[in-house]
Amino acid sequence: MAKPYSLDLRERVVEAVQAGATRQAAGDRFGVSEVQRWRATGEFAAKRRGGSNSPLEKHAAVLLALVAEQPDLTLDEWCAMLREREIVTSRVSVWRFFDRHKVSYKKNPARQRARTARRSGGTRTLAGGPAHP
Repeated sequence: MAKPYSLDLRERVVEAVQAGATRQAAGDRFGVSEVQRWRATGEFAAKRRGGSNSPLEKHAAVLLALVAEQPDLTLDEWCAMLREREIVTSRVSVWRFFDRHKVSYKKNPARQRARTARRSGGTRTLAGGPAHP
């Protein structure tokens, strides 16, 4: 997708039209298309590009309060809870919502599995010397 025209260029095109040039002539002179939106709305700034509005944003206060109450829910559990509240969503939407709001899940000691010998540095002898003389 091409970049939007600069505000300076847009202003010059509008000024040319206000000075008496036709929209087509001003567009040809500056190498841009007609200025229909300016005529219709009075605005000539570029429209916002990209992005979308998540339906979860209108429930943000409720979701963030629930995170404080139940911080250990999985994405699937979040989707089930939201379905109970008649909010239809997906795991990806929930993840993106939490990412936008800087909510992350950090592992804590209660969640870690038992360590294996390989991860703990191997076996040790009682005297602290080599395991095999």
